[in-house]
Amino acid sequence: MSRADEVYIPALKNKKVPILTLDHKWHQLMADSLSDKEFKKLEDELNDLMKKQGKENTELKKLRKIKRRLMDEIVLNAPEASSGRSKEAEKKMENNKLLINECNQKIEEYEDDLIELPREIESINNQLMIKTMEICYDIIRKNKEEIEEAEEWITSTRMELKERLVKQQEQIEMNQHIYNYMHDIFGADVINIFDMEYLKRENKE
Repeated sequence: MSRADEVYIPALKNKKVPILTLDHKWHQLMADSLSDKEFKKLEDELNDLMKKQGKENTELKKLRKIKRRLMDEIVLNAPEASSGRSKEAEKKMENNKLLINECNQKIEEYEDDLIELPREIESINNQLMIKTMEICYDIIRKNKEEIEEAEEWITSTRMELKERLVKQQEQIEMNQHIYNYMHDIFGADVINIFDMEYLKRENKE
């Protein structure tokens, strides 16, 4: 038993946990977890126990029905068989008694199984629930770490963006001041000549 089982199984003792493999929402939640071997093993084991319980309940009903039919036949054949006049009736009664004994034996086996199966199902279902919780909380933890990393990146990027925008604005203003001073000092005609020359260089680059 794992540490998680030691902690949670006793706490779940009087709690009613729904059968997980019968829950559509659970299947949607855990659709991406089938690659986990322990998880898949518990899911398969629970499904097998549920199938066994369903099959044995069906077989038990059939056996009880057969037993009632055999007992009815014994009652019907009793007068003729007990009279000693019909060997066939006596033989049929004996066969029916043997079949009823076989039914009783099989019914007892199924009843014993069906007493134990709910406990087995509950145990595996609780283990599957704990494994489900482990997987879900692990995903939540990893997502939380990535969310925190993303928040740090966003904050850092936002600050860098703000700094770059400020610097960009300062450079735009500086260029404008430089150009205005050059224009005032050298005059429009000279600046136009240099503008054309620098424009040519920029286009070549």
